[in-house]
Amino acid sequence: MTHNRFNTSRRAFLQNLFLGTVGVSLYGCKPFSDSSVSPTDTAAAPDLPLGPVIPASQLPFTTTPLSGIGPLVESDINGVFIPEGFSIRRVARSGSIPVVGSQTPWHTFPDGGAVFDAPDGGWVYVPNSEIDPDGGVGAIRFNAIGELTDNYRILTETRRNCAGGPTPWQTWLSCEEVGDGLVYECDPFGDETTARVLPKLGVFNHEAVAVDAATRTLYLTEDSGSGRLYRFTSAGSATAINGQSGLDLDNGVLEVLEIDGFENGAYQEDLAAARQLKAVKWVPVRSPERPQADVRREIMETTGQPAPGTVFKGGEGIWMQQFSEGERAVVAGSPNPLRAVVFFACKGDNRVYALDIDNDLIEVVFDNEQLSDDELPFDDVDNLVVGPAGDVIVSEDGDAMRLMVLTPNQPSRILLQITGGGSELTGPAFTSDGSRLYFSSQRGPVTLGIPNLGETFELTIPEAFRGRQST
Repeated sequence: MTHNRFNTSRRAFLQNLFLGTVGVSLYGCKPFSDSSVSPTDTAAAPDLPLGPVIPASQLPFTTTPLSGIGPLVESDINGVFIPEGFSIRRVARSGSIPVVGSQTPWHTFPDGGAVFDAPDGGWVYVPNSEIDPDGGVGAIRFNAIGELTDNYRILTETRRNCAGGPTPWQTWLSCEEVGDGLVYECDPFGDETTARVLPKLGVFNHEAVAVDAATRTLYLTEDSGSGRLYRFTSAGSATAINGQSGLDLDNGVLEVLEIDGFENGAYQEDLAAARQLKAVKWVPVRSPERPQADVRREIMETTGQPAPGTVFKGGEGIWMQQFSEGERAVVAGSPNPLRAVVFFACKGDNRVYALDIDNDLIEVVFDNEQLSDDELPFDDVDNLVVGPAGDVIVSEDGDAMRLMVLTPNQPSRILLQITGGGSELTGPAFTSDGSRLYFSSQRGPVTLGIPNLGETFELTIPEAFRGRQST
């Protein structure tokens, strides 16, 4: 919209903020009182004084479809509860072969995963295997109507592959959750021989990773009580293992995030304050080629001071939400609209954070006080995914075993629950059309005191819950 009433670009910018942002105040504006003056006559228009823009205290998120689900009901699978109108099926069980004709049993302890579109209209679901040794990644191939057509391994002989993340160039980054853990790039349509290790992404207790191609950056969580949030900035582009154009993951800079006022090993104890937007900065990682837990300990022993970086307790799942140009909301008081947000979970304090990467702002958007009154507190938030309609889904370790629909800064809803305990829900991942959500019960149901080694499910989502809702 063009505003002819103000003859400077600054006034036009501030007026746009007023029209597009809830909670922004422009003090001192006087209405037109002379009816003979045309509002399009810039020569006759008064020069209206404008006051300061109040910076946003929270990011401007909108309601998403799955926040409107109803209560859970029992499904066709014993012990699994889902919303009415949804359906669920088991697609794989660890130790069994999911697809007739395959020679590959489904792997043990399935964990974080993602879905990749296939050229024939089908898709592939790839979850990790969190065992040590011989972890890695498995894959299930589906055709265009959702039938299982193949299963195979795309990474082997690694350790405790917990979560990871997809890339925009259609590869999977699998993370080792061990003290000297590394990240491996895998081809969802290839095999284990095409995978490669990426040491420049750091050596630490890796959990998950998210990619923003526009800024050539990767964001990585560390599963440690003294963990940090990392950013790798690529030096440029390169050809990926699947032949597509991607980022150069062999050259770049690794950094850790610091929240203003909480530098060098500090932690945000005050939850109410952590829910308010704060500025962040990035500082270089010390000795990025070495295990970071060792580096932090040595820095403390030799200097008496903590290593750089704000502490995030037990970093878990991470996912990038990107907004198209027409969807980018104004962040009051900041120079950039909301283009890309990194959501990440921390099990040590059951918080989910949102990081506005263009404006360098962060806030806590979920904690256990933001559940509905009748819901039990979450017991270790874990894997996280953002669906194609913007739904943020968080999985849970512990006895309750739930998938949560997170509505930032509002009460959240429970999407699914598996009773019986003794496991954790892992690997939530949507198909690109939002019609299906895959996930696993990592150790399956406990029968007569004997745990299963993992089951993988497909939740079908009704069409009414696949598109964006208006606020």
